[in-house]
Amino acid sequence: MHIHILGICGTFMGGLAALAREAGHQVTGCDAGVYPPMSDQLRGLGIALIEGFGTEQLALKPDVWVVGNVVSRARQADGTPRFPLMEAILDQGLRYTSGPQWLAEHVLQGRHVLAVAGTHGKTTTTSMLAWILEHAGLQPGFLVGGVPLNFGVSARMGNTARPFTPFVIEADEYDTAFFDKRSKFIHYRPRTAILNNLEFDHADIFDDLAAIERQFHHLVRTIPATGRVVTNGLEESLARVLHQGCWSEVRSFGSAVADFRAEGEPNRFDVLEQGHRVAQVHWDVGGVHNQLNALASIAAAQHVGVTPVVAATALREFRNVKRRMEVRGIANGITVYDDFAHHPTAIRTTIDGLRRQVGTQRILAVFEPRSNTMKLGTMKAQLPWSLEQADLSFCHSGGLGWDPSDALRPMGDKAQIAADIPELLRQVIAVARPGDHILCMSNGGFGSIHTKLLEALTPAA
Repeated sequence: MHIHILGICGTFMGGLAALAREAGHQVTGCDAGVYPPMSDQLRGLGIALIEGFGTEQLALKPDVWVVGNVVSRARQADGTPRFPLMEAILDQGLRYTSGPQWLAEHVLQGRHVLAVAGTHGKTTTTSMLAWILEHAGLQPGFLVGGVPLNFGVSARMGNTARPFTPFVIEADEYDTAFFDKRSKFIHYRPRTAILNNLEFDHADIFDDLAAIERQFHHLVRTIPATGRVVTNGLEESLARVLHQGCWSEVRSFGSAVADFRAEGEPNRFDVLEQGHRVAQVHWDVGGVHNQLNALASIAAAQHVGVTPVVAATALREFRNVKRRMEVRGIANGITVYDDFAHHPTAIRTTIDGLRRQVGTQRILAVFEPRSNTMKLGTMKAQLPWSLEQADLSFCHSGGLGWDPSDALRPMGDKAQIAADIPELLRQVIAVARPGDHILCMSNGGFGSIHTKLLEALTPAA
């Protein structure tokens, strides 16, 4: 089968492309404004990328067009379609489908699907769980919205020769496509599901938290009675989701009365199952949020026969994910990190994790409110709270429809704002000094600011 993917450089669609290629399909795709790591992965797989969404791509004549949710029926200011290729596909009545639906029909059928859902931590937890199953010899397939360093790729089929081989998937609540407004995860039909956390996000498609809770309950409705729901016992929103109805085994984590809980610091802790010590995790990953991610992964892995002891042993070798507290380099004694945090809660937990590692050394938080929710300014009032553990903060305001100076005013001279990347660089370089930790946070390419900072901070020869 020849599939042509519209929006191929998104983390999900890029992973789908890798799976389709591994399964023997011919894969091509198009996108605009590509950036690593997905563009690098696709080129490495030999998948041809076409810039833009022009109608000349009709000449490829694929068997099916797989449409990412970046594609819409939107129009330019002059009235022309923003995605002319999609308009041509509709006009000519060509066969098209969404990425999640194609995945469900061609990859997930006949697998034991373990889905990881939640507002935060999906990518990291999916990577942890896949690595635990790999370490246990289960040869899982997986699709992660990032590149796990233990594997070096965002997706793989796993052992397809053995029936019901586990497949671990990052289960996103964002909508499927312009023609299917259900959450992506509704298509996956998991037997094991992690509900990691749940708070308001995606203000561009959800009116309120209750609307997201409803989608999570739709996911719960798809899990069989022999399945397992692993839920964060600290989250009232998830309790409301399960109160709407649950027909599967439930295992909780995190709270004082949960089935799985931790005792100790995030980098070294005992795992307790129903009050009994069953394993110890000792690893290089920091942050309370990652401690919770580990508990969720251990509880989910147990459902496919992996004991907590084996899971904890695997986590000692877990190397995290690209763009999750990734050290991009050290220059003049200053460490530069890259992280995907883009929601106020994610920013706060990321900074907290770094603070636990570096103690009293200075943290310079460099961020851009780039997600659709942040661009709308829905959560701007939470920014001072999210940044309070940083010593200094620097906000890239380019592309925003609101003025961050009002939101950051409570921070006084601890926060600066720049309209473009060059000005942002000047601000950071002017105050950075040896021993500092510069934490760059964005869900986009951020103008390659990490590389530019390291170049500017490196002393001249």
